[in-house]
Amino acid sequence: MTERTTDTSVVVIGAGQAGLAVAYYLRRLGLDAGNDFVLLDRGPGAGGAWQFRWEALKLGYAHRVNDLPGMEELSVSFDTADRQAPAKEVVADFYRRYEQHFGLQVVRPANVTRVEATLDGFVVRFRGDYGEREVSTRLLVNATGTWGAPFVPWYPGMNDFRGRQLHTVEYGDAAEFAGKDVVVVGGGTSAIGFLMELENVAGSITWVARRPIEFLEDQELNIESGVSAVALQDAAAREGRALPSIVSTTGVPRSRRIQAAIDRGLLHAGPMFSSIEADGVRWPDGRFQHADAIIWATGFRPELRHLAPLKLREKEGGIGVGGGAAWRNARVFFAGYGPTASTIGANRAGRTIARQVVAALSSLDQR
Repeated sequence: MTERTTDTSVVVIGAGQAGLAVAYYLRRLGLDAGNDFVLLDRGPGAGGAWQFRWEALKLGYAHRVNDLPGMEELSVSFDTADRQAPAKEVVADFYRRYEQHFGLQVVRPANVTRVEATLDGFVVRFRGDYGEREVSTRLLVNATGTWGAPFVPWYPGMNDFRGRQLHTVEYGDAAEFAGKDVVVVGGGTSAIGFLMELENVAGSITWVARRPIEFLEDQELNIESGVSAVALQDAAAREGRALPSIVSTTGVPRSRRIQAAIDRGLLHAGPMFSSIEADGVRWPDGRFQHADAIIWATGFRPELRHLAPLKLREKEGGIGVGGGAAWRNARVFFAGYGPTASTIGANRAGRTIARQVVAALSSLDQR
């Protein structure tokens, strides 16, 4: 590496699956962790967003968690891990061991609040145990995922509801809703997981979704569905549009557990209500359902607020990304965004993005 005028050459924001995959390949390509690249993560510990998941979510009931590149060196694999163990604990343990084994020197907690452009690259401002800090860098890899940007759609009357409203990120345990009338909103695996946990605990459960739920015949997401979802995500990212949800383009795998719940009548989603009242929800035909709680399992949006000063957004509402780099600033790379979303392709993209980052650094050195 040539002498630089910034603190480091690359800052990677986020140490979930996508950020760790990029960091692994940057190291493989000769960059020194903590010197040539710095990995910032806002979580209190390893595990990415998984460390914040609810305790009852078992590894065997979650979306398939893919092994990180090089994880075989640790002699561990999610494929052989205890499927009845809490997913948050297994992922946190494996990721912590991974970071230590490869010496990735993750800086945490480091909550990135703002990224500003400079003549030489960027200044990344973050908040941690030692207050406000900053690091300057030539290139930026954003791998912040979506957990920090929960999406709750607006419905008339929702501010008048006297019960409890919570998003997936706030869900703790089914016992909190014992004997309560609960409305679950959403068509993905989180909503289905809540329904199964609330069964025989809540007083009543009402499931609603904005679109019909497609239950796949396969027990796991098949390759064809995954390829189709990636293509749709890629097209949206390239055009700078808001990204479509993965589950809306893939459907829900029909595992034995889910099929059993379908057979006993638990997993039947009704249409969305049209308004919320003080003590329940109402449909256009006048039907009313009393509710003590509404759980919004309505997904997330990419967490990108810290990048606002860079003005990367397109008029279509999203950030234009092609080949992993932002159209509006080729020094900004995205991992875990669009076609590189962690549920589908973060590991494959980690190698590609790391190679592009190293190539960009080489090009800058030659100027």
